[in-house]
Amino acid sequence: MTYISELTAICNKYGCCTFLNVSLKNYTTFKVGGNCKLLISINCVEALQEVIKYLVDNKVNFEVIGKGSNIIVSDNGFDGVIILFGKDFSEIKVVSDNILECQSGAALKKVCCVALENNMSGLEFAWGIPGTIGGALYMNAGAYGGEMKDVVLYAEYVNEKGELVRVDKKDMDLAYRHSIFSDNRNMLIVKVVLQLVKNDYNKIKLKMDELLQKRIDKQPLNFPSAGSTFKRPEGNYASYLIEKCGLKGLSVGDAQVSEKHSGFIINKGNATCEDIMKLVSLVQEKVKDDTGYELELEPRIIK
Repeated sequence: MTYISELTAICNKYGCCTFLNVSLKNYTTFKVGGNCKLLISINCVEALQEVIKYLVDNKVNFEVIGKGSNIIVSDNGFDGVIILFGKDFSEIKVVSDNILECQSGAALKKVCCVALENNMSGLEFAWGIPGTIGGALYMNAGAYGGEMKDVVLYAEYVNEKGELVRVDKKDMDLAYRHSIFSDNRNMLIVKVVLQLVKNDYNKIKLKMDELLQKRIDKQPLNFPSAGSTFKRPEGNYASYLIEKCGLKGLSVGDAQVSEKHSGFIINKGNATCEDIMKLVSLVQEKVKDDTGYELELEPRIIK
């Protein structure tokens, strides 16, 4: 395919790593999915600007991933280009005593550690979330009473024309599992700037340890998953509704409604995307029939 050779040439110019026909199963926390035609590991804004402009101008299908912790990839893979924001684009800078500047591929775990090391509080809620800072802002990730909306100051993104644009928090339309970025696939986050609060190291560490222990106690972290499978329906909780309907432990192939936390569908070994989506449908239908609530899938589907 012409676009593969041309994109590879662009990437070579900037030293970006490229991979042909790579299995996306290895790039997701659910451990399911087929191959993509080309995967590009972004290493600088300039490379992304040229790559995205090429993709849009030539109408080439593309998707963006980070840690792959909130996506489900089709068994047939993805007929196009995957843009990876990972370790090659993960720099974190301490700008002042309460400001962190992060490239979008920085792991949340690492950002939390840097915040702790610099006595910065506010990001404790994110400790244990297995994503990147860019992915967290994309979906306004949150837990235990905190969310990205509370800590982001501004971000920079590259648009479909390859232009670098700054957007302040007030213009991000941040809501439950939603942002301006999740509504606009051609707005690719490259930088997230956080405004935190100075606090005592031991107090921050204590809170982080406490929240991590809650995750360990309540969530099926020993199995591959995409985190919470369903968004929280207004006025209720997905896990409560699923358990109330007697669906805890329900399986399709190796996909199972977790017996530890019914809000998670897990991969017990060799689940396929087809298994997962069949199970999702069964859960949605049963919950709708029995309670009237319509459960909305939280992970993004790549197909």
